[in-house]
Amino acid sequence: MSIQAQVAAARLRLRAAGISQTESDLDARLLAQHVLGWTTERFLTESDGAEPDGFNPRYDALVERRATREPLAYIVGTREFWGLDFEVSPAVLIPRAATELIVEGILDRFPDRHAPLRIADVCTGCGCLAVAIAHERPDASIVATDISPDALTVARRNAARHGVADRVTFRHCDLLDGVGGPLDAIVANPPYVIDHTAPALQPEVRDHEPAVALFGGADGLGLVTRLVADAPKLLRPSGLLVFEFGFGQDVEVETLLATAPDLTLVDVRRDLDGIARTAVAQKR
Repeated sequence: MSIQAQVAAARLRLRAAGISQTESDLDARLLAQHVLGWTTERFLTESDGAEPDGFNPRYDALVERRATREPLAYIVGTREFWGLDFEVSPAVLIPRAATELIVEGILDRFPDRHAPLRIADVCTGCGCLAVAIAHERPDASIVATDISPDALTVARRNAARHGVADRVTFRHCDLLDGVGGPLDAIVANPPYVIDHTAPALQPEVRDHEPAVALFGGADGLGLVTRLVADAPKLLRPSGLLVFEFGFGQDVEVETLLATAPDLTLVDVRRDLDGIARTAVAQKR
């Protein structure tokens, strides 16, 4: 059987498992490329050939995992963020494209590539924000925190992978506990999913990604509220707090910042669908 025929059968299998047609088509191909070690270009030009020895059992095993709604990123072990490949595992949240808005916000507000910035990345997870910012600002030093020691293990490997381990310090703590100032900026992708909405989440998220990185309490804003209260103590005058929030939480976030005595909301950044996802607040 040709590789192409195997992938076509896998697409149907994934659709039968409840995965959308677009996602099934993409995931079936990416799993094949992962097993083969091929680029997309090679797959498109050579996949009509016969499958190599050993391809079928390895590919079938991965497709079966995906059919149980295990996320593709956990199966292949990586996810791209900001043009960089990051190791991911069930210990960490899978990076999303929307979180790149935080990186964009920092780069826009600190345009000098060689500014000696001091930045904290709270709830670092796989370290994607800390590593991406360190990659773009080579004179910045960053402290990245997480409550999960397993997440920090993954994050440390990602910092080493991208050559920034000497400028990113990882700390096992709750939010900003033990972090010293003054800081030029604090970035965060905190848990913000409302607890009671768990049953409505996709199985890939609800059943596989770490709950500690997802759920933010009864209103989803428990950790955000703490960050807004604690960040000004560590920020320099005019320092920034840049954080992600969930769909439909923009009004609550704007209200929260409007009542914060030491912060001013200066920007709300939107994703490609026009949905507000990131707040940029400045210390007065």
